[in-house]
Amino acid sequence: MSKAKLQNSGLYLIISLLWVILDQFTKYLVVNHIDYNTAGIEVCPFFNLVHVYNTGAAFSFLASMGGWQRWFFVGVAVVFSLVLLFVLLRTPTSKPFSCLAISLIIGGAVGNLIDRVVLGHVVDFLLFYIKTDSSFWAYPAFNVADIGVCVGAGLLIFISFFSKDPKAQK
Repeated sequence: MSKAKLQNSGLYLIISLLWVILDQFTKYLVVNHIDYNTAGIEVCPFFNLVHVYNTGAAFSFLASMGGWQRWFFVGVAVVFSLVLLFVLLRTPTSKPFSCLAISLIIGGAVGNLIDRVVLGHVVDFLLFYIKTDSSFWAYPAFNVADIGVCVGAGLLIFISFFSKDPKAQK
């Protein structure tokens, strides 16, 4: 691999690192300033900053399975991050949006990986909801790491649909 290629990949790895730092910093603020498992801080009529834990995956998948899922998700995140690192290092510099998408996914995966290893759960704090006089519906709380994974994956899907590269169409 050429030196220029590694330098370009380094830029995107810095983006991943910055995403991890942003994720961990926001979680630090939440843990130290918002009481656990309360209504938190109402930002607007449909959004609160809360402090909750997720021992499962997205939407609390496998959260109540007795603890084995922690190490399962740690293993998945490590393997997934290493595979994406390999892909990032092999992605041509002429595809900056693909590199950005991969770097956001890596940053998000590593951010939640740190929580799982250090805390045994992921800290979530962004809560969107709809509240009426007779009902309450809330989207599961999430965090900055989750945003990186979702935006990165969405960007990769968008790129795959609209890529003009004939090799990507096969």
